[in-house]
Amino acid sequence: MWESIAAPAVGLMAAMATAVPTPAVPTPPPSVDAAPVLTSTPFGALPGQQVTHTVTISGSGTLTTTKVTFTTTVDLDGVTARAEPGRCAASPRTVVCDLGDLRLDPAGAAPRITISGRVRPGAPPGTVVRNRVGVTSVETTATGARTTSNAYLLPGATATPTDPPLGSTATASEVPPPGRSMRVPAVAAAMAGAVAAAALLARRRLRRRPGPPPADRL
Repeated sequence: MWESIAAPAVGLMAAMATAVPTPAVPTPPPSVDAAPVLTSTPFGALPGQQVTHTVTISGSGTLTTTKVTFTTTVDLDGVTARAEPGRCAASPRTVVCDLGDLRLDPAGAAPRITISGRVRPGAPPGTVVRNRVGVTSVETTATGARTTSNAYLLPGATATPTDPPLGSTATASEVPPPGRSMRVPAVAAAMAGAVAAAALLARRRLRRRPGPPPADRL
């Protein structure tokens, strides 16, 4: 009797065990090997000079909702930006391009962004010009943006020295040395005048001195 009851119970438990769904294991996102490459031509552009920054994305895999951000520390006048594929919004120091979904193929053409402008005049010598590019997508949310950059210092004055115009030079005797006053000649003149006055007074005193008494006549 117990055997006849146990057999259906075991079968029911087995059926229930098979009916419980197994939790699905999340599929890891496909790995993406992508890296931005930045080229600035000419590198080290000076204020007032035209410069072109070219950004390419190399690698393999798929990037979803891709965005590229370019920043610089010196204003660019007349800046323009073009993305292939995608569209860009440009300002003097920041360019943001939406490239959408990208399928990177090492054998194919890499996505490209071209940024052009003229370095604004007025930046002082020694200013650090730093150009930076960051690439973000759904796949880089956990790992962070892929970045690259370059930088250089604006040089100092490079003007060629020229000869002064005629008539503007002065000899050492014409210009007193720094810190020396013109009081020295005045003091010397005063001393000379005092010596001359003393000599004149001495002569007058000698003239007023009485002569020796006359000798008695025999």
